[in-house]
Amino acid sequence: MLNEDDLVKAHRHRADLIGNIVLFCFAVIISRLWYLQVYKGSMFAEYSLQNRLRKEILKAPRGVIFDRNNQVLVHNSPRFDIVLIPQYLRDTKETIQKLAQVFKITEESLANQLKKFSGQASYVPVVIKKNATPEEVAIIETEHYKLPGVKVNIFISREYNDREVGAHLLGYISEISKEKLIPYRKRDGFSYQSGDFIGVSGIEKMLDLEVRGQDGHELVEVDARGRMKRYMEGTNIIDGIENKDPISGENIRLTVDNDLQHAAFTALEGKTGGAVAIDVHTGEVLAMVSRPSFDPSKFSKELTKDYWSSLVENELNPLRDRNIQEHYPPGSTFKMIAAVAALEEGIIDENTEYVCPGYFKLGRRVVHCWKKHGHQKVNITKAIRESCDVFFYKVASKIDIDTLSKYANMLGFGSKTGITLPGEIAGLVPTKEWKLKRSGEEWQKGETLSCIIGQSYVLATPLQMVMAYSVIANGGTLYRPYVVKEIFENSGKIHKSFAPEEISKIKLSQKTLDYVKRGLYEVVNDRKGTGWWSRGKGIMMAGKTGTSQVIKMSAEKLFDKCEEQEYKYRNHGLFIGYAPADDPKIAVASIVEHGCHGASAAAPVVRDIIQVYMKKYHPEKQSAIIEMEKKEYLAKKRIEDAQNAIKASEEESGD
Repeated sequence: MLNEDDLVKAHRHRADLIGNIVLFCFAVIISRLWYLQVYKGSMFAEYSLQNRLRKEILKAPRGVIFDRNNQVLVHNSPRFDIVLIPQYLRDTKETIQKLAQVFKITEESLANQLKKFSGQASYVPVVIKKNATPEEVAIIETEHYKLPGVKVNIFISREYNDREVGAHLLGYISEISKEKLIPYRKRDGFSYQSGDFIGVSGIEKMLDLEVRGQDGHELVEVDARGRMKRYMEGTNIIDGIENKDPISGENIRLTVDNDLQHAAFTALEGKTGGAVAIDVHTGEVLAMVSRPSFDPSKFSKELTKDYWSSLVENELNPLRDRNIQEHYPPGSTFKMIAAVAALEEGIIDENTEYVCPGYFKLGRRVVHCWKKHGHQKVNITKAIRESCDVFFYKVASKIDIDTLSKYANMLGFGSKTGITLPGEIAGLVPTKEWKLKRSGEEWQKGETLSCIIGQSYVLATPLQMVMAYSVIANGGTLYRPYVVKEIFENSGKIHKSFAPEEISKIKLSQKTLDYVKRGLYEVVNDRKGTGWWSRGKGIMMAGKTGTSQVIKMSAEKLFDKCEEQEYKYRNHGLFIGYAPADDPKIAVASIVEHGCHGASAAAPVVRDIIQVYMKKYHPEKQSAIIEMEKKEYLAKKRIEDAQNAIKASEEESGD
């Protein structure tokens, strides 16, 4: 039995143990409180603040795009999107049911739409309806208490004022895909998120970083269920968390003229092809249009499956820019290159004459001129004016293909022009080495016959063609074409400007330039010229027609009427011209696919563009040209009347 002292000691021991346990528990609690409220206090306060405050992204408007005369081409306009934040949904099934009724779609299609975003964080907003109608917005706003987690967002969409006009040059924007989101996640200081729009083609892609701006955010106080209570105003709300205004993207001023764009677009109505105009003294692109085209505004709104299918399934490839993304045999427009090479190499001169009987024989191979019965005696001026094939076949028999290629390369053929637009291709200028690597075969002299008239292996883009002709027009300078004049802020401050860039100075003798220019002038302004009927009034255009064969023609079918052939086998029509001929300012190239003839299909396109240019920028020059043409016409008419009178008199006298 324990005595009284032992019992007291036992009770005291138990009391001490219990007291220590209590003290230890208090110490743990106090330590934990210190850890949570002092050591980690700021972090948990931030977490608490984030649960109470929600950041709503404010999208930055993209920069505005202007033409050279400050006419707005691309701007922004608000649209309403319905978004859903999965984190704040109470009853997903009920919400889907109500939204399906509002949008007049099936619940199944809406549920499938939400499944696409099942892998992302629940707090990330999901766009469930783009470009909502005013009626849909009104229903969502008035019944928002029944639809927790559903809200209306104002989104800034891209508007292209002229829709299809110049769409390939301007490009379009589209929502970033999941495949691109990872590599684009952080690029050049920008953080890309799901739902962001990026430039996909044209200027929009080329200058995406400059025009996209920087997104801001607005803090919203929400309750435990995520429902908005009020917007937080002001800055520095709590612990440095503040509202941030979006910063607009920089604006772009292009080199193109919108009136010329419309002139080119209208001139190509009902045709498949392209047209590009260049300032011959700077390399500025004044117009660049391709048809068929597309409406870029649809890509920044709600691109429908039907519209996308109509583009990608169209055999005419409306998404491709025919000025830089397609190349063609340049046809007879390449004869200008051949003339330069032959004159510079001394193979021919101004006195050289060849007889054109309508055909040319090289070994056992016989090739024909486009004119069945030939052009008879032909010098270099007449050969260009009347596009005599036989004259150039005879030149081809004396010139080396590498020599011809050298001059083509000098004038910009066979390599990219360097224009800062996505998708440009290089074209092709063949050489002996190229063929040997390609097929393991030596170059044959007969192949030069086809190449010298712009057929066979020779391929070029319309932009390359017009740059080559601009070299002749300006006297020997090859410029790099460019489309952006200035990048500037909303305040007007110019951030970056662009100036003409010379690629090379081409040393051509003045005699060569004079003979070639004379031939190009007579193509349009002499009655026997292949472009006479498309000369226009008051522009004094010089240029060259061309026909680009789609398939190789047999001798029997060579003179068949092109328009009677199956459409896909018809020749392409080309024309490249500059004006005024005596003081060139502008050069224009046009290709009309399956247009049969350059004179009837492509030359009117070039003429219409130049006429708008002359009327707008050089009205005094146009007036002087019209007056000169009137005097020349009257003088020719007086001579013809006198000749007719003499002839009539001789017939009466019987002499």
